[in-house]
Amino acid sequence: MKVVFHEDFYRVYTSDPAAAAGRMEAVVDAIGPRGEFVQAKPATESQILLVHLPQHIESVRHSGLYTMAALAAGGAVQAATIGLTEPCFGLIRPPGHHASAGSCWGFCYFNNMAVALAVLKDRGMINTAYVLDIDLHFGDGTVNILRGRDDTVVHNVEAGDRMRYLDEISNEMKACQADMIGISAGFDNHREDWGGLLETEDYVEIGQMVRDAARRIGGGYFAILEGGYNHEVLGDNVRALIEGMAGQ
Repeated sequence: MKVVFHEDFYRVYTSDPAAAAGRMEAVVDAIGPRGEFVQAKPATESQILLVHLPQHIESVRHSGLYTMAALAAGGAVQAATIGLTEPCFGLIRPPGHHASAGSCWGFCYFNNMAVALAVLKDRGMINTAYVLDIDLHFGDGTVNILRGRDDTVVHNVEAGDRMRYLDEISNEMKACQADMIGISAGFDNHREDWGGLLETEDYVEIGQMVRDAARRIGGGYFAILEGGYNHEVLGDNVRALIEGMAGQ
């Protein structure tokens, strides 16, 4: 399966856990030969402006993080574009689901998912989209940008019990109707990460459920990295989701 990545994502660009040394290396090592790596390219400013206010872009630029954040957003655009015809994972950072149109927090700067879907819609490649956010934390930025739109559904999985969590995703995928399913793939709900809830094999099942839904409705699907901070298990969890998405 194709994995969008760039060696610049190895850089430690801030002191937060999403930018920690060894985080991306752990995933790359775990994916190994299962991944067909595609080099990420930065999003253009015009693409970022599809969802963010000019003053927010200038704020990120002033912080010195524009180059890295634009590369992550561009990687998401590539993953979504590839996802139109085959499953794809965007191994990108910084994450993005806490970035709203004019503000951000939680290790995020640009909303990678919102930018990716906006670009596909702007190009006429899709009409409708569904965002499945499996991160431990509520993706408020994605909701803030996309809520109220009749062409996009955003669902943050919130069940606090493992089986109910998987059932919630199953029910959502059975009802899903969209041209594109995007997974905001945070892995911090793993039992050995901050959330302490899911097993590694659960990510295989999540990937399979999304794959089955996309095949049923004839749509595309892709995932992009959000949270996940225990380097000892992060790589295995990403690999598990990829295997599920790929039907392995």
